[in-house]
Amino acid sequence: MKRDKAHTTRIIDHISYRLTCVFIIPLISLLFIAGNASAQTTSNQTQQPCCGVITPAGKHMLQTLDSMNVEHLWLAHEHVNWETGVADRDADYAGPGKATHCSAFAAAVGQRVGVYLLRPPEHSQILLANAQTAWLSSQAATKDGWVRLDDAKAAQSRANLGELVVIVYQSPNPKKPGHIAIVRPSLKTQSQLDKDGPQVTQAGTHNRNDWDARDAFHGHAGAWPDFVQYFSHGIHQTTPTN
Repeated sequence: MKRDKAHTTRIIDHISYRLTCVFIIPLISLLFIAGNASAQTTSNQTQQPCCGVITPAGKHMLQTLDSMNVEHLWLAHEHVNWETGVADRDADYAGPGKATHCSAFAAAVGQRVGVYLLRPPEHSQILLANAQTAWLSSQAATKDGWVRLDDAKAAQSRANLGELVVIVYQSPNPKKPGHIAIVRPSLKTQSQLDKDGPQVTQAGTHNRNDWDARDAFHGHAGAWPDFVQYFSHGIHQTTPTN
């Protein structure tokens, strides 16, 4: 009797072992693999560019922005030629128009790619960013091809396609400057876009060839992110226009 019971126990143990080897271990392995695959998929998705690839036209825009040499031209506290960014007054010049040059730089980029953005002589360099923001909302700008965009993602997406895209802020005080920056093609992720906004090239208190919009508008209290606007214009020619 004891021998039969022991034999039965061995049979049950053997069956349990076989079941574990044949079914349970493979099942656990499959679940582990599936979990890793899901985690990898989620990781890959979070690392994907938020706003599409940079097209050949977008790469050309990058080359144009890089060629502007903004970190060495359109410098704050110098009076500059708006088209070139080169200082056009003596170092001891103490007159108006020498604070910062975000709007002059933006107009110069527009000129470089054949897109009109309000500029001298139609408006002086003084408080030009405020005037550009107002102009971009006008029928004249719409007729000229400028389009208002809904949000930061649309702005970054259009820039990646090679359009001229600007972020603008109009100061509520007409005697204080606003700000304008050019959206730079970028492969940033959605989380980066949500945190920092589009990538930009700008002149200003700090001239930066490659910066994020959140920092670019930091000097204007309350501007980012709720009171900036986005506009884009398609580029149909690559030769400079005057």
